[in-house]
Amino acid sequence: MTIEGGCLCGAVRWSATGAPAVSMLCHCRTCRRAAGSPVVAWLTFAAQDFAVVRGTPSAFHSTPPVTRTFCGSCGTPLTYAHARRPGEVDVTTTSCDDPEALPPTYHAWSAEGVAWMRPADGLPVHPQGGGQG
Repeated sequence: MTIEGGCLCGAVRWSATGAPAVSMLCHCRTCRRAAGSPVVAWLTFAAQDFAVVRGTPSAFHSTPPVTRTFCGSCGTPLTYAHARRPGEVDVTTTSCDDPEALPPTYHAWSAEGVAWMRPADGLPVHPQGGGQG
């Protein structure tokens, strides 16, 4: 299985092989602020199975152990890497060419979510990290 994606303007493209280990929706404050959205959908891949195949994303350290990447031209959020998980990379689900093929399986960090955004999709909701990943 090969999953491909990229940013809105097409300057950055990425590719991942294999199925993601995790597919989730994050409600944490830093994800919300980084994306300008009430929730962010993420896929987790083994770092060795993920590659940027065109362009060079810009990087930002949102907290000391976390590096986020985004397109420097259009601003699309692309990845999240945590120092405690060096063998994994999280990729924004909606930067995939076919995000419908990779639906989330749970909500994480709902305790940090905005009060007016409450999940109604029937997926498990975890106040903190979650049952996977």
